[in-house]
Amino acid sequence: MSPPVVSVSCVSKHFDSVMAVDDISFDVRSQSTTALLGGNGAGKTTTLSMLLGLLLPTSGSISIFDTDMLRDRYRVLPRVNFSSPYVDLPRRLTVRENLTVYARLYGIIDIAGRLKALGEDLQIGRFFNRPYGQLSAGEKTRVVLAKALLNEPELMLLDEPTASLDPDTADYVRGMLEAYRKRTGTTILLASHNMSEVERLCDDVIMLRTGKVVDRGTPAQLLTRYGRQNMEEVFIDIARERKLDRVLGDQQVVKK
Repeated sequence: MSPPVVSVSCVSKHFDSVMAVDDISFDVRSQSTTALLGGNGAGKTTTLSMLLGLLLPTSGSISIFDTDMLRDRYRVLPRVNFSSPYVDLPRRLTVRENLTVYARLYGIIDIAGRLKALGEDLQIGRFFNRPYGQLSAGEKTRVVLAKALLNEPELMLLDEPTASLDPDTADYVRGMLEAYRKRTGTTILLASHNMSEVERLCDDVIMLRTGKVVDRGTPAQLLTRYGRQNMEEVFIDIARERKLDRVLGDQQVVKK
């Protein structure tokens, strides 16, 4: 069995008196799509930021591709990329200019060819020459996804990858991400509030609440464990701290 791509061990992050992440540990398997779920303030964005090296943990260790991110993250980052609809690109630059800057940072050789392929894959070629700041929210989401795919990363960290997309475009993007993972063998860790997206894309789910990991399993395992029909109901049970307290046969049922 191959070692995990991401290994988080006893990681905490304090902001003055606020405990954003509280002693969490988890692994992300190679070539899997894993969801990091939780309500607002659960610690998802803080965790993703620490994985990227944008924030340093208060305590604990993070390893990606068997490399200590606290000491040697620059060895790993060329193999990683991320997207978030909450992180803007320079608004005055055109889409093409923005993507070209990042392509150069990642050392892409055939920049024109890579942009052409991404423009077709994400259906963004028609506004390559428009300033990023003039795009709609959904168009911006697709552009930052294109940025995340520029270097064909071995690990993708995606924060709300289909935020602001209409149902048709969101379905297309999910299909594209599925196909990309199968074709390249990349590993994906995503945060999402769209539970149908989680059920469709994810092999594993990590549930956070108030900075702690409170449950984990495949979507099917969590549905069985909580006796629910869909992941939205499971999410609500965990967010509202409903307890598993009785068992009917092999199925645990949540007490309301």
